[in-house]
Amino acid sequence: MAIIYQASNPGDADLRVALVERGMADLLVHRVAARGLAHGDALWYSTRHREDASVRVFFVSPGMAQLKIFFVPNQVEAGWQRPRPPEIHLR
Repeated sequence: MAIIYQASNPGDADLRVALVERGMADLLVHRVAARGLAHGDALWYSTRHREDASVRVFFVSPGMAQLKIFFVPNQVEAGWQRPRPPEIHLR
C-alpha cells in the first residue's frame, strides 16, 4: 500500500520522483481519496503526517529522479509501464 508523504527537503526523502509526460513515465499513478483504497504501487494516498507514510518522496527534475510518474484519472489505467526497478519500494 502506497501511503505517500511529500518531503520538503531531499534529505528527508526515501525516493526522488519526477512528474513527466505519460509516454516517459515508469509508473502511472492514480491518487485515491482514502487510505483504505491505496493498494500496490500505483494507487497512492497522500498523507500530511510523515510518521503515517510508507514512503517519503521529494519531487525533482527528470534527470535527478529515481522514479518518473504520471498521474492518471482512474485506477484502471494505473500501473507500471516498465519493469519495477528492484530498488523502488513504495510499500
